[in-house]
Amino acid sequence: MEIAKNMDLYKKLEILSDAAKYDVACTSSGIDRKGSGKGMGNCTAAGICHSFSADGRCIALLKILFTNECVFDCKYCVNRSSNDVERAAFTPDEVCRLTIEFYRRNYIEGLFLSSGILKSPSYTMELLYQTLYKLRHEYHFEGYIHVKAIPGAPQELIEKTGFLADRMSVNLELPTAESLRRLAPHKTRKKILAPMRQVQLSRKEHKNELMLFKNAPQFVPAGQSTQMIIGATPENDYQILSVAESLYQKFELKRVFYSAFVQVNQDAELPALPGGPPLLREHRLYQADWLLRFYGFGAGELLSEKRPNFNVFLDPKCDWALSHLEQFPVEINRADYYTLLRVPGIGPKSAQRIIKARRISSLDFADLKRAGVVLKRAIYFITCSGRQMYPLKIEEDFILRNLMYSQSRTPAETVTYRQLSLFDDDRVFGEVPQQLLQAGV
Repeated sequence: MEIAKNMDLYKKLEILSDAAKYDVACTSSGIDRKGSGKGMGNCTAAGICHSFSADGRCIALLKILFTNECVFDCKYCVNRSSNDVERAAFTPDEVCRLTIEFYRRNYIEGLFLSSGILKSPSYTMELLYQTLYKLRHEYHFEGYIHVKAIPGAPQELIEKTGFLADRMSVNLELPTAESLRRLAPHKTRKKILAPMRQVQLSRKEHKNELMLFKNAPQFVPAGQSTQMIIGATPENDYQILSVAESLYQKFELKRVFYSAFVQVNQDAELPALPGGPPLLREHRLYQADWLLRFYGFGAGELLSEKRPNFNVFLDPKCDWALSHLEQFPVEINRADYYTLLRVPGIGPKSAQRIIKARRISSLDFADLKRAGVVLKRAIYFITCSGRQMYPLKIEEDFILRNLMYSQSRTPAETVTYRQLSLFDDDRVFGEVPQQLLQAGV
């Protein structure tokens, strides 16, 4: 289809920002980098686009496609070549003008730029490079830029673009080569992994140069990420998480993003999904991904071939703990850092606070509450000085029922060995027993 001629910039922005919404591999910097003082903007570590950073700031990126024209016909993609959709394309100067004007108005802090494949991967990558070059050298923008590396583009183009971007990403698209062959026959796993490897090796090379020469140019300083579509193909959670773990280990990725499949095309090869996109499954994969990156878990610990999918009713960490009750309860005042991390309700920050605080004195449950421990999950798996917070049974069925029930009730209300009456429900009468207030529940 011909790209519309003489289309005004606002209309292009409307089309190409909407076309970019299915690409979730979009984070802001993750790196602190000061500007030179001669241009506009700098790069401050922050959270995801249209979310909040650790210091409370709302972060926004201009998230657009350079064009939604594409020579590929991926069956899951709204921009595939066989779809009859309105097409548009920016020029490099138009992207630069939008970025600068939005930045000046304090609408954004950076740019996320992806693209459909216009004519060829090489032609498209050249346009992306020209855009970033103009933005950095002609418009003097020193803020955050995340750009897509196009599989199949020449290595030298990706290399030149990497010196202009803060982060690059190459979408894996689907978890296995077989699924890619079935739904995206124009793409191959080999072509997708090639630029990933190039970015990884170039980052290492130029990081060594930076150690020797402080003024050496930085290559993709915020690292690279990727995205997998979840639910369009029959892979189970264990296969998907194993692929993510391999990418972290072999390619040193900063993030793997999981995108619940949204049915935008009618095709016999695509699942019907009468219940809509598998958003809960996506959520469980993100939780598990966090365990891989920050809690020291392996994919083989969380799932297996015999148990290949996550429990939809429990987060993966609680689910793992219930399957390994022989390792609990953990004594808070003696356990090492990595053992504490395996306790549901204890995260890296609260574990560090526990390690630091117990050097001064033994901790009790009120201290854990102040340290940020989520007691409604943790109390089933811990002791303080050999004592439990309540007389609890370390049994899988008992803990499972209470964990699921505690979504709407406090832990102490669910822990009972007698039948509750209406008068026991503090939600009805608005009073909380004094002993629970003292315990910090």
